[in-house]
This record gives sequence, structure tokens and C-alpha cells, in this order.
Amino acid sequence: MDLGIMGRKAIVCAASKGLGKGCAAALAREGVDVTICARGADALNATAEELRKATGVKVTAVVCDVTTEEGRKTLLAACPDPDILINNAGGPPPGDFKNFNLGDWRAAVEGNMITPIALIHATVYGMMERGFGRILNITSASIKQPIAALELSNGARLGLTGAVAVLARKASRSNVTINGILPGPFDTDRLRGTSRSASSTRNAKLQFPPAASAHPTNSAPLPHSCAPHTRVSSRARTC
Repeated sequence: MDLGIMGRKAIVCAASKGLGKGCAAALAREGVDVTICARGADALNATAEELRKATGVKVTAVVCDVTTEEGRKTLLAACPDPDILINNAGGPPPGDFKNFNLGDWRAAVEGNMITPIALIHATVYGMMERGFGRILNITSASIKQPIAALELSNGARLGLTGAVAVLARKASRSNVTINGILPGPFDTDRLRGTSRSASSTRNAKLQFPPAASAHPTNSAPLPHSCAPHTRVSSRARTC
């Protein structure tokens, strides 16, 4: 099926691996030129080369920390007028509410709420002027059902969803959609890390399947390419 996005330009955050890489690969297969970012140069450059060889599209790799203002400026300089924006970031560490300090809360909000809001603010109005845009915030199923020991993530991600809800309705009038995808467990480094932490706390034995069916490369989450009111899966919700 032709999704009608060939030749478009996309920014995909945290795209060296996991869900970000899965989104970048899906977009590249549709003929979208992608600008991908991550903090780790080796993994990011390897992903960029893999996508170039597999699809032939233009892939720009930007090594930066997108949770900083300098990192966001570097990313937007590489792709100042994207048609598609995929906001994605690893969540804050798990723990017990009583042990979180204000610094922990500020870091969680900066990484998982302020950063995507800043990128949306920098790109959505240009999309509206051009009459096309797709913004996708990869958050978490915890927005619907908060997850124990992930209070930092629960709060920041829910804050993002609430912050852009009204803007999403306004932007849709200009053929710009803002959607959130609320994934459950996927076989990513993030899930493995939090699972190991939980199992260590409970003194439980942890085993990962050799080939998880919910691996990010086994899915093609592309709700950003659909019509404004199309629902693609049970994990996609309109903000």
C-alpha cells in the first residue's frame, strides 16, 4: 500500500536501536528521507548505514543529546523543516517513590516531557503553514495504567500527553496530526534493563526468550502517515 509519504522528510529521535530504529526503518522503506539522532555514535552510524543500504534513501545521522537545548539545535539544523517528527526517548530509571528526589523528577520531566514539547514547538507551526505534518510521541502504556516503580516515567509521559492535547485539535485543521503511541512490552534494551532491576530487587530469576515476538523490528508503527482520525492499532491513541 502506498502511504503517500515518499519524498517526505522525517526526524526520528533515539533511533540507533529499539522502537526509534524500527520507526526509522519503516519510514525509510516508504521512501522518506530520515534524520536520526542518538547519543552513541557507533550504534547510530551503524544504523544509518544499514538503512541506506537497505532502502537507498537519504539518511542523516546526528550524534547529540536531544534532551539538551544544544542537542536540539544541532538536530534541527540538520533537518529544519521536517514533515514528520517522531519523539522518542528512553525513560528514567525505575525505583521507589520515597527515594526519588527533586533532581530525579526534574530530569524525568526534562527528558520525557520538555524535550518533545520543545521539538513540537519548533516544527509544528511550519507544518501547519505547509499544510502537512505528522507528529508521533512514543510514550508508554503507563498513560492508561500507571506502572509500579516507574513513577518518574508515568508522570512525565502523562504530562506530555496532556500538554499537547489541545494543540493536536488545532493542528488537525491544517492537516497536521499529533498522535501518541502507547507501547506495552517490546524486546528493547530499556525493557531488559528495567526487568533486570526488578528481578534483582525481588531476588527472582529472569530469562529472556531467544527471539521475542514483540521485537521492534517485527512491527511497523506508522500511525503518523494515516488520515487524521484513523486508528491503526490498540496501542495508538489520538492525543
